[in-house]
Amino acid sequence: MPSLIERIHQVELGNLAQFAHLCQQLDLPYFLMGGSLLGAIRHQGFIPWDDDVDVGLLRADYDQFLAAAPDLLAGSHYFLQTPTSDENYALSYAKLLDRNTYIEEKRNVNNARKGIFIDIFPLDRIPTDIAAQREQLGKFQLLNTRILLQLRYHLMDNPLRKLQSPLKPEQVTAVNELKAQREAVMTQYQGDETLPQVKNLASQYAYDKEIYSVAELTDLTPVPFEQLTVQAPTQYDTILTRLYGDYHQLPPENQQTEKHLDLVIMDNQLFTD
Repeated sequence: MPSLIERIHQVELGNLAQFAHLCQQLDLPYFLMGGSLLGAIRHQGFIPWDDDVDVGLLRADYDQFLAAAPDLLAGSHYFLQTPTSDENYALSYAKLLDRNTYIEEKRNVNNARKGIFIDIFPLDRIPTDIAAQREQLGKFQLLNTRILLQLRYHLMDNPLRKLQSPLKPEQVTAVNELKAQREAVMTQYQGDETLPQVKNLASQYAYDKEIYSVAELTDLTPVPFEQLTVQAPTQYDTILTRLYGDYHQLPPENQQTEKHLDLVIMDNQLFTD
Protein backbone atom coordinates (compact mmCIF):
# COMPACT_ATOMS: atom_id res chain seq x y z
CA MET A 1 0.00 0.00 0.00
CA PRO A 2 1.57 3.33 -1.03
CA SER A 3 2.18 5.81 1.77
CA LEU A 4 0.69 9.30 1.73
CA ILE A 5 3.98 10.83 0.58
CA GLU A 6 4.23 8.29 -2.26
CA ARG A 7 0.70 9.13 -3.40
CA ILE A 8 1.53 12.85 -3.33
CA HIS A 9 4.70 12.24 -5.32
CA GLN A 10 2.84 10.40 -8.06
CA VAL A 11 0.38 13.27 -8.54
CA GLU A 12 3.16 15.86 -8.41
CA LEU A 13 5.03 13.97 -11.11
CA GLY A 14 1.95 14.37 -13.30
CA ASN A 15 1.87 18.10 -12.54
CA LEU A 16 5.58 18.42 -13.33
CA ALA A 17 5.22 16.47 -16.58
CA GLN A 18 2.32 18.72 -17.60
CA PHE A 19 4.31 21.85 -16.73
CA ALA A 20 7.38 20.67 -18.68
CA HIS A 21 5.18 19.80 -21.66
CA LEU A 22 3.63 23.27 -21.66
CA CYS A 23 7.06 24.90 -21.49
CA GLN A 24 8.19 22.76 -24.43
CA GLN A 25 5.11 23.76 -26.42
CA LEU A 26 5.78 27.44 -25.67
CA ASP A 27 9.57 27.14 -26.11
CA LEU A 28 10.17 28.52 -22.61
CA PRO A 29 13.23 27.50 -20.58
CA TYR A 30 12.46 26.50 -16.99
CA PHE A 31 14.58 25.02 -14.21
CA LEU A 32 14.28 23.07 -10.98
CA MET A 33 14.87 25.06 -7.79
CA GLY A 34 15.52 24.53 -4.08
CA GLY A 35 14.70 21.12 -2.67
CA SER A 36 13.58 19.82 -6.07
CA LEU A 37 16.98 20.63 -7.57
CA LEU A 38 18.62 18.99 -4.57
CA GLY A 39 16.42 15.94 -5.00
CA ALA A 40 17.23 15.64 -8.69
CA ILE A 41 20.98 15.74 -8.09
CA ARG A 42 21.21 13.76 -4.83
CA HIS A 43 18.32 11.30 -5.29
CA GLN A 44 17.57 11.47 -9.06
CA GLY A 45 14.06 12.47 -8.08
CA PHE A 46 12.19 13.48 -4.95
CA ILE A 47 13.92 13.88 -1.64
CA PRO A 48 12.10 10.90 -0.06
CA TRP A 49 10.47 12.97 2.69
CA ASP A 50 9.86 16.15 0.66
CA ASP A 51 6.27 16.79 -0.39
CA ASP A 52 6.52 19.64 -2.86
CA VAL A 53 8.08 20.57 -6.22
CA ASP A 54 9.67 23.94 -7.02
CA VAL A 55 10.35 25.18 -10.54
CA GLY A 56 11.23 28.63 -11.85
CA LEU A 57 11.32 30.79 -14.94
CA LEU A 58 12.93 34.14 -15.61
CA ARG A 59 10.27 36.87 -15.36
CA ALA A 60 9.72 37.42 -19.09
CA ASP A 61 9.28 33.67 -19.63
CA TYR A 62 7.10 33.40 -16.53
CA ASP A 63 4.77 36.12 -17.82
CA GLN A 64 4.52 34.36 -21.20
CA PHE A 65 3.71 31.11 -19.44
CA LEU A 66 0.94 32.71 -17.36
CA ALA A 67 -0.54 34.33 -20.47
CA ALA A 68 -0.58 31.20 -22.64
CA ALA A 69 -0.98 28.22 -20.28
CA PRO A 70 -4.65 28.63 -19.25
CA ASP A 71 -5.87 28.17 -22.83
CA LEU A 72 -3.60 25.16 -23.30
CA LEU A 73 -4.95 23.66 -20.06
CA ALA A 74 -8.60 24.15 -21.03
CA GLY A 75 -10.52 20.89 -20.71
CA SER A 76 -7.79 19.27 -18.60
CA HIS A 77 -7.86 18.48 -14.89
CA TYR A 78 -5.18 21.09 -14.18
CA PHE A 79 -5.71 24.62 -12.91
CA LEU A 80 -3.09 27.37 -13.08
CA GLN A 81 -3.55 29.23 -9.79
CA THR A 82 -2.28 32.80 -9.82
CA PRO A 83 -3.09 36.01 -7.93
CA THR A 84 -5.52 36.86 -10.75
CA SER A 85 -7.04 33.46 -11.57
CA ASP A 86 -8.09 32.86 -7.94
CA GLU A 87 -9.21 35.99 -6.07
CA ASN A 88 -8.71 34.23 -2.70
CA TYR A 89 -5.11 33.27 -3.50
CA ALA A 90 -2.63 35.52 -1.73
CA LEU A 91 0.81 34.28 -2.78
CA SER A 92 3.04 36.10 -5.26
CA TYR A 93 3.82 33.10 -7.50
CA ALA A 94 1.84 30.52 -9.43
CA LYS A 95 0.85 26.95 -8.64
CA LEU A 96 -0.23 24.22 -11.04
CA LEU A 97 -3.02 22.31 -9.26
CA ASP A 98 -4.46 18.88 -9.98
CA ARG A 99 -8.20 19.54 -9.75
CA ASN A 100 -8.94 15.85 -9.13
CA THR A 101 -7.39 16.18 -5.67
CA TYR A 102 -8.01 18.18 -2.50
CA ILE A 103 -5.47 19.00 0.20
CA GLU A 104 -5.12 20.69 3.54
CA GLU A 105 -1.74 22.27 4.29
CA LYS A 106 0.01 22.40 7.64
CA ARG A 107 -0.08 25.84 9.28
CA ASN A 108 -1.74 27.38 6.22
CA VAL A 109 -5.51 27.84 6.45
CA ASN A 110 -7.14 29.91 3.71
CA ASN A 111 -10.01 30.07 1.21
CA ALA A 112 -7.98 29.64 -1.98
CA ARG A 113 -8.56 26.67 -4.28
CA LYS A 114 -6.96 23.45 -3.04
CA GLY A 115 -5.28 20.58 -4.86
CA ILE A 116 -1.94 18.80 -5.00
CA PHE A 117 0.34 21.35 -6.65
CA ILE A 118 3.76 22.35 -7.83
CA ASP A 119 5.13 25.85 -7.18
CA ILE A 120 6.15 28.00 -10.17
CA PHE A 121 8.36 30.96 -9.21
CA PRO A 122 9.28 34.07 -11.22
CA LEU A 123 12.90 35.18 -11.01
CA ASP A 124 13.17 38.99 -11.07
CA ARG A 125 16.13 41.27 -11.65
CA ILE A 126 17.41 42.92 -8.50
CA PRO A 127 19.67 45.95 -7.92
CA THR A 128 23.33 45.50 -7.07
CA ASP A 129 23.20 48.12 -4.30
CA ILE A 130 22.54 46.44 -0.95
CA ALA A 131 20.43 49.31 0.40
CA ALA A 132 18.24 49.18 -2.71
CA GLN A 133 17.91 45.41 -2.31
CA ARG A 134 16.70 45.86 1.27
CA GLU A 135 14.25 48.55 0.24
CA GLN A 136 12.74 46.37 -2.49
CA LEU A 137 12.48 43.35 -0.21
CA GLY A 138 10.95 45.42 2.59
CA LYS A 139 8.25 46.82 0.30
CA PHE A 140 7.54 43.33 -1.06
CA GLN A 141 7.23 41.80 2.40
CA LEU A 142 4.96 44.59 3.68
CA LEU A 143 2.57 44.23 0.74
CA ASN A 144 2.72 40.44 0.99
CA THR A 145 1.75 40.55 4.67
CA ARG A 146 -1.16 42.91 4.00
CA ILE A 147 -2.48 40.63 1.25
CA LEU A 148 -2.19 37.53 3.44
CA LEU A 149 -4.12 39.27 6.22
CA GLN A 150 -6.83 40.65 3.95
CA LEU A 151 -7.35 37.24 2.31
CA ARG A 152 -7.60 35.63 5.76
CA TYR A 153 -4.59 33.34 5.67
CA HIS A 154 -4.08 31.81 9.13
CA LEU A 155 -1.68 29.39 10.80
CA MET A 156 -4.50 27.59 12.64
CA ASP A 157 -8.11 26.88 11.75
CA ASN A 158 -10.89 28.48 13.74
CA PRO A 159 -14.50 27.21 13.76
CA LEU A 160 -15.69 30.80 13.45
CA ARG A 161 -13.84 31.12 10.12
CA LYS A 162 -16.60 29.18 8.36
CA LEU A 163 -19.13 31.75 9.57
CA GLN A 164 -17.33 34.61 7.86
CA SER A 165 -19.09 36.04 4.83
CA PRO A 166 -17.24 36.11 1.50
CA LEU A 167 -15.22 39.20 0.67
CA LYS A 168 -17.31 42.12 -0.55
CA PRO A 169 -16.63 43.41 -4.08
CA GLU A 170 -14.91 46.51 -2.72
CA GLN A 171 -12.65 44.29 -0.57
CA VAL A 172 -11.71 42.21 -3.60
CA THR A 173 -10.93 45.40 -5.53
CA ALA A 174 -8.75 46.68 -2.70
CA VAL A 175 -6.74 43.45 -2.40
CA ASN A 176 -6.32 43.27 -6.18
CA GLU A 177 -4.76 46.73 -6.04
CA LEU A 178 -2.33 45.49 -3.38
CA LYS A 179 -1.47 42.51 -5.60
CA ALA A 180 -0.74 44.89 -8.48
CA GLN A 181 1.46 47.02 -6.23
CA ARG A 182 3.35 43.91 -5.07
CA GLU A 183 4.02 42.80 -8.64
CA ALA A 184 5.19 46.31 -9.53
CA VAL A 185 7.72 46.11 -6.68
CA MET A 186 8.87 42.66 -7.82
CA THR A 187 9.38 43.80 -11.41
CA GLN A 188 10.64 47.34 -10.81
CA TYR A 189 14.14 46.53 -12.10
CA GLN A 190 13.13 44.36 -15.04
CA GLY A 191 13.78 47.11 -17.57
CA ASP A 192 17.48 47.34 -16.73
CA GLU A 193 19.08 44.47 -18.63
CA THR A 194 22.55 45.50 -17.41
CA LEU A 195 21.69 44.15 -13.96
CA PRO A 196 23.41 40.74 -13.77
CA GLN A 197 21.43 39.14 -10.93
CA VAL A 198 17.93 37.79 -10.39
CA LYS A 199 16.12 36.55 -7.31
CA ASN A 200 13.08 34.64 -6.17
CA LEU A 201 11.67 37.34 -3.89
CA ALA A 202 9.26 34.83 -2.34
CA SER A 203 12.15 32.61 -1.27
CA GLN A 204 12.13 31.00 2.17
CA TYR A 205 15.93 30.99 2.21
CA ALA A 206 18.17 33.77 3.52
CA TYR A 207 18.31 36.62 1.00
CA ASP A 208 21.83 36.01 -0.33
CA LYS A 209 21.39 32.25 -0.69
CA GLU A 210 18.89 32.48 -3.54
CA ILE A 211 20.46 35.19 -5.66
CA TYR A 212 21.41 33.87 -9.10
CA SER A 213 23.36 35.32 -11.96
CA VAL A 214 21.32 35.43 -15.16
CA ALA A 215 24.03 33.22 -16.68
CA GLU A 216 23.38 30.51 -14.07
CA LEU A 217 19.73 30.27 -15.09
CA THR A 218 20.17 30.42 -18.86
CA ASP A 219 22.75 27.60 -19.05
CA LEU A 220 20.57 24.52 -18.51
CA THR A 221 21.07 20.76 -18.71
CA PRO A 222 18.69 17.77 -18.69
CA VAL A 223 18.61 15.76 -15.45
CA PRO A 224 16.63 12.69 -14.38
CA PHE A 225 13.75 13.20 -11.95
CA GLU A 226 12.13 9.84 -11.18
CA GLN A 227 10.93 8.62 -14.61
CA LEU A 228 10.99 12.15 -16.11
CA THR A 229 13.83 14.14 -17.66
CA VAL A 230 13.65 17.81 -16.69
CA GLN A 231 15.82 20.92 -16.86
CA ALA A 232 18.27 22.12 -14.22
CA PRO A 233 20.99 24.76 -14.14
CA THR A 234 24.26 23.33 -15.43
CA GLN A 235 25.99 25.01 -12.48
CA TYR A 236 23.84 23.09 -9.99
CA ASP A 237 26.86 22.29 -7.80
CA THR A 238 27.56 26.00 -7.23
CA ILE A 239 23.88 26.73 -6.58
CA LEU A 240 23.32 23.81 -4.19
CA THR A 241 26.51 24.53 -2.27
CA ARG A 242 25.36 28.13 -1.83
CA LEU A 243 21.98 26.96 -0.57
CA TYR A 244 22.90 23.99 1.60
CA GLY A 245 26.67 23.78 2.05
CA ASP A 246 27.59 20.08 1.85
CA TYR A 247 24.40 19.09 0.08
CA HIS A 248 25.44 15.44 -0.29
CA GLN A 249 25.14 15.03 3.48
CA LEU A 250 21.69 13.86 4.61
CA PRO A 251 20.06 15.84 7.45
CA PRO A 252 19.46 14.19 10.85
CA GLU A 253 16.58 11.70 10.88
CA ASN A 254 14.42 13.99 13.03
CA GLN A 255 14.51 16.55 10.21
CA GLN A 256 13.46 14.05 7.53
CA THR A 257 9.77 14.91 7.72
CA GLU A 258 7.09 16.21 5.36
CA LYS A 259 6.62 19.96 5.66
CA HIS A 260 3.48 20.94 3.83
CA LEU A 261 0.51 18.60 3.50
CA ASP A 262 -1.67 17.29 6.32
CA LEU A 263 -4.58 15.73 4.47
CA VAL A 264 -5.15 14.58 0.90
CA ILE A 265 -8.33 13.51 -0.87
CA MET A 266 -7.83 11.66 -4.15
CA ASP A 267 -9.59 8.81 -5.94
CA ASN A 268 -12.57 9.57 -3.66
CA GLN A 269 -10.52 8.55 -0.64
CA LEU A 270 -9.15 10.52 2.29
CA PHE A 271 -5.52 9.97 3.24
CA THR A 272 -3.62 11.18 6.28
CA ASP A 273 -0.40 10.04 7.93
